[in-house]
Amino acid sequence: MKPLILIVEDEPAQAEVLRYNFEREGYTTVVASDGEEALLAVEEQQPSLVILDWMLPGLSGLEVCRRLRQRPETRTLPVIILTARGEETDRVRGLDCGADDYVTKPFSASELVARVRAVLRRTSPNLGAEELRRADVVLDLAAHRVTRNGRPVHLGPTEFRLLHLFMERPDRVFSREQLLDKAWGRDIHVEPRTVDVHIRRLRKALNEGGRPDLIRTVRGSGYALDVPNS
Repeated sequence: MKPLILIVEDEPAQAEVLRYNFEREGYTTVVASDGEEALLAVEEQQPSLVILDWMLPGLSGLEVCRRLRQRPETRTLPVIILTARGEETDRVRGLDCGADDYVTKPFSASELVARVRAVLRRTSPNLGAEELRRADVVLDLAAHRVTRNGRPVHLGPTEFRLLHLFMERPDRVFSREQLLDKAWGRDIHVEPRTVDVHIRRLRKALNEGGRPDLIRTVRGSGYALDVPNS
């Protein structure tokens, strides 16, 4: 899956420049023009990283970042703040609110792309990998094969997509709606409770032979893969 970058920028020309440069580098993008729209986009799109302008109409970028850090499902979502404020005290404020990086305007697009790559390598090392490993589970994307403790795990296409999503973003909580969007697509009408059926199938396949359950149910929020880094 290509990393999805949420660009939060109220200047249309600047947002378009950022969108063009990231898509040219192989990322997918979505753009929000204010803080409220950004929070909604995070909930609906589940981006891999947020590029967040400090000075936004309504909610400031700092407030958006604080709110993201307060929510369990977005606590670890990578955030890079953009700002024209270059004083040391401003940089400290930006990082103290929970941002992973801080870029001062004006900046080059190539510099920002490099910063995004660095943050994603640090925070989501599995993104874009051909083989994902978590605990005793191995997901081979090229061969479309899953093993656990060396034994084959037989999954249907939907369960494979769900496991892929969980293993790319371990410990992140996904709502049913987010899982529907990622595993089924926006153009297909599927009831949210259908997710529960496929999660049960995924659990049954992974846990065959009495193995510990890896899928964590977060009451009122959704599901997450709950295993330590191997």
